[in-house]
This record gives sequence, C-alpha cells and structure tokens, in this order.
Amino acid sequence: MRLLRSPLTAATLALASIAAPIAIAAPAHAAINNQDPTAFISGFSQEGFAALRGGDRVAAKSKFRSMLAQHVAVDQIGDRLIRRWKPTLKPEQLNAYKAALPNYIIGLYADRLFEYASADMKIIRTQPAANGAAVVSQVTKKGQAPINAIWSVVKTPQGYKVSNLTVAGINLTLTQAADFDAYIQRNGFDKLVAFMKSKG
Repeated sequence: MRLLRSPLTAATLALASIAAPIAIAAPAHAAINNQDPTAFISGFSQEGFAALRGGDRVAAKSKFRSMLAQHVAVDQIGDRLIRRWKPTLKPEQLNAYKAALPNYIIGLYADRLFEYASADMKIIRTQPAANGAAVVSQVTKKGQAPINAIWSVVKTPQGYKVSNLTVAGINLTLTQAADFDAYIQRNGFDKLVAFMKSKG
C-alpha cells in the first residue's frame, strides 16, 4: 500500500505541512482556543511546531497522539474512509479498525514530520463552511514553492476539530479513502486492519 495521506492524518500530515512559526501565533504553552476556527488552527500548528523543535522524537510522538485524540475528529474521519464497507462489517471488525487507526497514523508519519520543522505558515483567510469553517493557509519551506493548505474544521460540543485537509488541491480524505478501497478490494478488510497494526 502506498503512503496514505488523509486528514485523519489530519493532525499528523497537517503538522508535517505546517508545523512552523505562524503569522497568527498562540502564546507559548497557552491552551488551544478551539472556539474560533482561525485561533484553533493557529494554536494547533504552534503546538505541533513546539513538539518538533523539542528534539525528543519519543516525546513528540506522544504529543502528536494527544493532539490527534483531542483536536481531530478521528471517528468521523475514520467512518468516511471506510464508508463503502462499513455496512458489511461486523462490530468486532469495526472496533479493531478504530483501535488501530490512531497508532497507524502516528507510526506512518511521525518520523517524517521533523523534515518540516523549519517551514513557515501564514493564515490567509477563514471562511464559513458546512458545519464549521475552512481555514486557508500557505506553507513555505526553504527551496520549495509555497503551497496552499486548506483546513476543514467542524464544530463539535467540545469545540472545533480538524475534519479534513486539502493540500495543493488534493483532498486528503478522498485520497485516503481511495487507497483503503483499493487495498480492501485486493486483500479484504481484516488484512487492512492487520496492515495498519503492523505500522502502528
């Protein structure tokens, strides 16, 4: 299976793309303001940047797991990725998939995040969207052309959470879902879960 890129990966790839000093920065160690979409993405990115710059990869992975659980709509995203297959799954299959997903994402992407610690991000604008907002940002890494990254955030009872990420026009949820579909068609759902566990 090729490397999968989705918002589920939402926290992780999002951090990989934009974990850097930002134009609208949250104060160091301040709690993330998840009641405003712009402030939420600003603070979320700032925390990721701080973890990357800490120099301790074990501690950074632990921080990313915490951010994923707290600030990403993991269950909602996970359901979208297997929407085609979910009606056919047994409860134990679905539970195994949901249990494997967070560690799979961290295991697949965490080490790659450190390549982006020196990137810069600025938030361009925030616009209303269904059930939340879209936060448009631009990511610049030295020696590379700037790319646009659009964070989709959804309002939950706990505040805003990341629900998708579109990077350079590529919708990461759709890309991840297509990858999962192809893998399941070739190998079956249980093999997908086993593969995810092996990478977590």
